[in-house]
Amino acid sequence: MARVRLFGPAREAAGTAVDELPGDAVGELLDAACSRYGPRFTLVLERSAVWVNGEPAGRDAPVCAGDEVAVLPPVSGG
Repeated sequence: MARVRLFGPAREAAGTAVDELPGDAVGELLDAACSRYGPRFTLVLERSAVWVNGEPAGRDAPVCAGDEVAVLPPVSGG
């Protein structure tokens, strides 16, 4: 299982900042997160960037035990 770190609105929607989820690819892991956290999280995820071990990653990117997957919602500010 990979470690998932959630930031900002993703953390608020999930009710946690860190979790471990199953999946061999980013897409499988994100699908598991959507199932666990529900529709509010799914909406946030649609607008979020996903990084694996500090690098941008697509749904097909592989993940292994010990990898860190970050869900980074868009931020605004000035």
